[in-house]
Amino acid sequence: MLSGRLTIALLVCLVAASGCGRSGDGGPSDVTSDAAASDAPVIATLGDSIVAGSPLWDPDEGVRGSFSNPDPDSQWQRWVETDSRLRNCGVWGERTDQISSRYERCTKGATAVVIQGGINDIVQGVPVADAARSLACLGERARRDDLAIAFVEVLPWNRGYPDAADEIDALNEHIREIAAAGGVPVLPFHEVLEDADRPGRMPKRMTDDGDHPNVAGYRRLGELAWREPVAPTGPFTMDCQDAPNA
Repeated sequence: MLSGRLTIALLVCLVAASGCGRSGDGGPSDVTSDAAASDAPVIATLGDSIVAGSPLWDPDEGVRGSFSNPDPDSQWQRWVETDSRLRNCGVWGERTDQISSRYERCTKGATAVVIQGGINDIVQGVPVADAARSLACLGERARRDDLAIAFVEVLPWNRGYPDAADEIDALNEHIREIAAAGGVPVLPFHEVLEDADRPGRMPKRMTDDGDHPNVAGYRRLGELAWREPVAPTGPFTMDCQDAPNA
């Protein structure tokens, strides 16, 4: 059990640029890419604040308007090399079940989806196994819709260290197992942005608030962690009958 969970959750509330209660609608908004043609296939990126680009960006224009210095480069999607167009469907503070509720809107017209989430489940006391099941069932929904799929590791969390580190590691192990079951890739966000000298945390130069990457961190993720989604070769789970939005 994560100790000091309420204190940690309050810290997240205090440092989030959008502030508590300022979650957006997840756009969705297109991420400008010079390499992608206007008629290129769309890859939807569905998740929480890490997809949104917090703390300097949000796909919701209303939320973004409250930022003093919004920066579109605070999106890892901006730094990805792909022939497809990337769509930002991130909402700050959402659990995996809440992310799942936006699936249809986010993936409309897309040929692929990148599925990210889980840290807010940990913050809010959701068992790791339940968060993993939500992600697996979201993958199953995308598989039934014939979408190419990729999953994303949960990032190291400086402000939650050391209390949340074991749960993050456990959830990432679940995510890798889910992706392997379906034969799809995992974007290694944790591996790419973990400080080699301070395991379980992002390098100080890659985060300004201890919760999210800064522009340099997002750039590193986009350049080094990207994996193209692929069509799944099998089911991610057989246990989605009573899952929300499954």
